[in-house]
Amino acid sequence: MNTTAAPTPVPVRDLLPAIVAAAAMLVLLYLVQFDQGAVSQTGSFLHELVHDARHLLGVPCH
Repeated sequence: MNTTAAPTPVPVRDLLPAIVAAAAMLVLLYLVQFDQGAVSQTGSFLHELVHDARHLLGVPCH
């Protein structure tokens, strides 16, 4: 006799905040790791802004 209940599916609208947060983190990760001034309209402003975070993560930038 099986007394365990069947799992109920999770609606997508309940997962939406987690999906948005994951997408935002991926964009932030790109900006910190891979941007060499290509995204910034003011040259290397973004690169210099996250310069210490790049070194903390071990990303070479020089």
